[in-house]
Amino acid sequence: MLYKAYELQRAMLTGASVWASVTSEMLANPLSPFGAFGFGSVMSSALDVFAHAAAPRGKPAFDIESVTVDGQKHAVTEAIVLHRPFGNLLRFSHDGLAADAPKLLIVAPMSGHYATLLRGTVARMAERATVYITDWADAKTVPLEAGRFDLDDYIDYLIGFLEHIGPNTHVIAVCQPSVPALAATAIMGAADNPCRPSTLTMMGGPIDTREAPTSVNDLATTQPYSWFENTVIATVPAIYPGAGRKVYPGFLQLAGFMWQNISSHMMSHYQMFEHLVAGDEDSADSTKAFYDEYRSVCDMTAEFYLQTIEHVFQRHSLPKGEFLHRGKPIDLSAIRDTALLAIEGEKDDISGIGQTKAALTLASKLPAGRKKYHLAPDVGHYGIFNGSKWRKAIAPVVEDWMAQHDKARLKVVA
Repeated sequence: MLYKAYELQRAMLTGASVWASVTSEMLANPLSPFGAFGFGSVMSSALDVFAHAAAPRGKPAFDIESVTVDGQKHAVTEAIVLHRPFGNLLRFSHDGLAADAPKLLIVAPMSGHYATLLRGTVARMAERATVYITDWADAKTVPLEAGRFDLDDYIDYLIGFLEHIGPNTHVIAVCQPSVPALAATAIMGAADNPCRPSTLTMMGGPIDTREAPTSVNDLATTQPYSWFENTVIATVPAIYPGAGRKVYPGFLQLAGFMWQNISSHMMSHYQMFEHLVAGDEDSADSTKAFYDEYRSVCDMTAEFYLQTIEHVFQRHSLPKGEFLHRGKPIDLSAIRDTALLAIEGEKDDISGIGQTKAALTLASKLPAGRKKYHLAPDVGHYGIFNGSKWRKAIAPVVEDWMAQHDKARLKVVA
């Protein structure tokens, strides 16, 4: 009933959004009689804000057409290089890359948003690396015949993607996937897999949420596992290919994130309204672009979501050495040559300071020279991987770390 109620509300808001958009355009017309009374632009702007907020959204495109390197623009090619039911492997490359350019796998979160949330991460790293990214599927679009997808499957997907890309690949895990990416690295290290990562950069990841718990961590620990299972899990309705699949709906995740910072979101929309009234379309469009991405959400399989709640936030299985993969314990001390970089934001209100850094201690057999910690000053959670501070201050740290431990380049130098 939860999902059906949402679909009904979405259908109603879609119609209201269309009418608001049409009316807004009419009021904004210079020939509109309302303009003579001085409140035409105010009404038009208010309706525009509502129309944008209520509009339906699907999966965004990456739309990375080019990158500029050393003042020269290069056209970027995007391609699906591996197709799997629950996620494709995408590759971004351009003809200006050096012959020894590093290979980089960016692991996008499976946490309610599409991989396009990392558009800025991909665009910046694609300047000097062949970039691959996990393009996770919306669970409601995956037919039941495709089977389950849980934490074990997530880890298997990462190992399979790395084996497809080949040896000497670097990995960046953004937020939630830091846990399965670290686990996959340990599993590959224990098996002496030649495709294990050269470096693993974890950015704002919940490796050990006992360190500096945030409001997100509090929510996951104040309710028992059964509450999540009985309250937030829904069944995909018949209108989608994944009909009958149990999921954690993306709209619930979005509602939670919006409510967590409701005052700032309200202020952003009020400022958008003011920009529209003042005729500052560029500033309004910038806010609209952010919310176009932010409100584009997708569903997670119930088993993946519930296991994440249980093992990452409630039981702390990985840092306590109790995390299993296919029934076998994961030993983080098996990470012996993959260089680890932990990056945290000083103002991160989702993954507290110390949660990601914990990975460096847990990899107890890794030499100190292959561990690095970077605290980004005056940066929040999204600023770690997007925006000017990411491009100018954080990305260079990642690139330097990759260069120091790139096995392909080190062999050439030797």
